[in-house]
Amino acid sequence: MPTKRSSLLLLLAAVLTAGQVHAAADPGAGKIEAFDAALLDAMKAGPGVGTAERYRRLAPVVERTFNLPVMTQFAVGPAWSSFTPAQQQAAITAFTKLTTASYAHNFNAYGGERFELDPNVVTRGPDKIVNTHLIRPHDAPVALTYRMRAAGDGWKVIDIYYGAISQLTTRRSDFAASIASGGAPALIAHLTSLIDKLMN
Repeated sequence: MPTKRSSLLLLLAAVLTAGQVHAAADPGAGKIEAFDAALLDAMKAGPGVGTAERYRRLAPVVERTFNLPVMTQFAVGPAWSSFTPAQQQAAITAFTKLTTASYAHNFNAYGGERFELDPNVVTRGPDKIVNTHLIRPHDAPVALTYRMRAAGDGWKVIDIYYGAISQLTTRRSDFAASIASGGAPALIAHLTSLIDKLMN
């Protein structure tokens, strides 16, 4: 028979873990684990395969992991409603290429790095929060927080936080000047320029 103290401890443990799911049993965390594995594979392939080949290898997993239409719309901001459907699709295509090119460019060599996934996944309203760290042998770990939301084809990332910094908030700030100067055409030209720089 549990004592009053043990019952209280069990209740406290239940309260502390409310809203958390162990990563091994969580479909969102499983998707991040697969993405981390793909990044490590790209790093281990190294500069020998070139940026274009890393891009080719990463493109399918990026599209499986990220809700790129939602991310594009958020990064564009209020101006999104003024884009024509064709311009919206062009912006999504360019943003998708930029996302993949960024990973292909930045994860270009391996020096003993590894990823550590937080064992607990936190639920916040409709979203899951999955935390991971990139462990580097000679530098401080990099904290990566993925905000995920259910889509028609499973849980997908809708934002990434590097420490406390939202990637999409940073992107929106970067895109604002192009949108203000020339709307969708100027933004797409800006995205194309960024992609070209990353791929060269």
